[in-house]
Amino acid sequence: MPERSKEAKTGLIASRFGEFPARWAEGLQDQFTRITRSPFGPTEEEVRASVAGEASADAALALHDAELALHDDIPPLDIPRDLTAAAFFDVDNTMVQGASIVHFARGLAARKYFKTSDIVDMAWKQVKFRVTGRESMNDVASGKEKALSFIAGRSTAELAALGEEIYDEIIADKIWPGTRALAQMHLDAGQQVWLVTATPVELAQVIAKRLGLTGALGTVAESRDGVFTGRLVGDVLHGLGKAHAVRTLAIREGLNLKRCTAYSDSHNDVPMLSLAGTSVAINPDADLRELAKNRGWEIRDFRTGRKAAKVGVPTALALGAAGGAAAAVIARKREAKAG
Repeated sequence: MPERSKEAKTGLIASRFGEFPARWAEGLQDQFTRITRSPFGPTEEEVRASVAGEASADAALALHDAELALHDDIPPLDIPRDLTAAAFFDVDNTMVQGASIVHFARGLAARKYFKTSDIVDMAWKQVKFRVTGRESMNDVASGKEKALSFIAGRSTAELAALGEEIYDEIIADKIWPGTRALAQMHLDAGQQVWLVTATPVELAQVIAKRLGLTGALGTVAESRDGVFTGRLVGDVLHGLGKAHAVRTLAIREGLNLKRCTAYSDSHNDVPMLSLAGTSVAINPDADLRELAKNRGWEIRDFRTGRKAAKVGVPTALALGAAGGAAAAVIARKREAKAG
């Protein structure tokens, strides 16, 4: 196959991704119309979460297919594939130390896309969220408004390119080694590994690509002809939206959720964690830690030097593959050395 230029690669990804979100916006309006006709139907928030989840699965698979097309001349790894199991990782404070969107915003501020005051505001909202464990709807709304005003009129390819630069400059050094080892364990077992995050899907895909993961489910902003319109498809991908995205992707990929594993640090992700046969609390907030103990979920805390607390069935046993088990042993040895 002839070598594609950088422009051709960018165009390919944009063509695979730049059209379908408009279809979801139209579908969202249809669902809202049906809600007004039935007082017993889902709430508007639930509909937005559902549409956001389905749009995220569409986007994730479109970007994944585009990446495969760019590298179709690279022979696949000689690892037997486990076709019905996968792992789903939250990003902020689970895979990445801190909030990925704040890290990206720092990089954008350095490039004069944002003001420093905007970064301080975002960081403060993250601090409030981490301390209280609850999201302020006013904070979510204002953050959404700022983000959408930034991307409106910009190309999806531009955002992805900026994401790659900022990942290399800032985020690469903020990956939790322990969580990365868990993701590798699933990859070594021939399983798909997906990130699931409220971060824009283009930026989440950059993190997934840099880590060698399958792909990413993230918030989808509407775009036409590869240019952002300034509107979201559904809503920010969090809470129920993440669960809808995981369920939709599982159906389309033929995954058995009982054989899948989900990882998160936040009690807000309980809907997603509850979908999987194996749930793991990584660096959990207080509410998730308590829930994990009550439900017998595994707990791993990489924030301190002490040995991670483990509750319930070890993740490696849920993989059902010798390769995964061997990788888990290696990961534990690394953790022990780090401790």
